Amino acid sequence: MDTRTSKENYYLGIADTVLSRSTCLRKKYGAIIVRSDEIISTGYNGAPRGRRNCSDIGSCAREMLQIPSGERYELCRSVHAEANAIISAARRDMLGSTMYLVGRDGKTNEILADTMPCAMCKRLIINAGITYVVVNTGPNTYESIHVRDWIFNDDSLAEQF
Repeated sequence: MDTRTSKENYYLGIADTVLSRSTCLRKKYGAIIVRSDEIISTGYNGAPRGRRNCSDIGSCAREMLQIPSGERYELCRSVHAEANAIISAARRDMLGSTMYLVGRDGKTNEILADTMPCAMCKRLIINAGITYVVVNTGPNTYESIHVRDWIFNDDSLAEQF
């Protein structure tokens, strides 16, 4: 009987290690893109290259302004983990790939059971040609999302009406 860790949990574990590089004080995310059992790229959330990180500054503007999670991203210093992973890969290498995404609370380090790409990252994932997104929902649990569901169930239309 095979008692090895599933491939999903294996790759989620790697994404969890990637998030240890995150410089966000609020929430830490790690993402990896995998195609044909090869890691194409990794990404974590943090300020753009060359800019000071919130962890260096010691404060978060969105937290100081008490902005709820999921709102006013334009005030955030960070580039999202998903975006950083996509930026670091060629589209031809991402076609048909799977993105693995893990989130942790910046203060408690607890796994975020509701981890899900934001609306902008969903658009980037769709355009990158990624087929599946696997998000960690707890210790050794995950949800696998077929990206075509985001295309057919376009939640950006609901925001307009």
